[in-house]
Amino acid sequence: MSDIENIDANPVDQPKSAPDDRATAGPFDESEANPVRPYVDLGGVKVLPREGLHLRLEVEEGTKRVVAIGLDYANSTLQVQPFSAPRTSGLWHEIRAQISEQIARQGGTTTVREGTFGPELLAQIPVAAGDAQPTGQMRLARFIGVDGPRWFLRGVIAGEAAVDPAAAAQVEDLFRSIVVVRGSTPMPPRDLIPLRMPASSAGAPTA
Repeated sequence: MSDIENIDANPVDQPKSAPDDRATAGPFDESEANPVRPYVDLGGVKVLPREGLHLRLEVEEGTKRVVAIGLDYANSTLQVQPFSAPRTSGLWHEIRAQISEQIARQGGTTTVREGTFGPELLAQIPVAAGDAQPTGQMRLARFIGVDGPRWFLRGVIAGEAAVDPAAAAQVEDLFRSIVVVRGSTPMPPRDLIPLRMPASSAGAPTA
């Protein structure tokens, strides 16, 4: 469910979905970020270290490419992925519908609700066989998305921040602090913006 690169549907131009204060409160475009802040550079995104934050790179087995950034914080997890997007139209409305279909095929359910970043999906997803939890259990996750200038940032929140308002506020603040580095290379919409290991491991895994 983390791959949105291969959508064949004829795209319909949708307005961008983002908080009104995105440019000043985040998530930020590289051009909007404070240049003196000590970000950890992961290629397509930059993450601001903070106390208690642990960083994981999610790597595709066959290709060894980094396909997502995992952030463990406030007894929760936040997975983020940056994608290329059109300059004027948004992707979140279309991608949200696709996520709902995928979860429904897995036997889960989704509810659209208005959240901090605009529309989000609250999902109940069946726990896969082999996980620590008994078969038939559901796990809760929140799917959030923000359309920026020429990029789309998707987040998946699990753990306490999926249910507890205090933890949710902390993880939402973390999502807001992320900087997306789209770069100038031409890319088709919905392609994953390349991610990479940090140049120096100093301070990268933990704050």
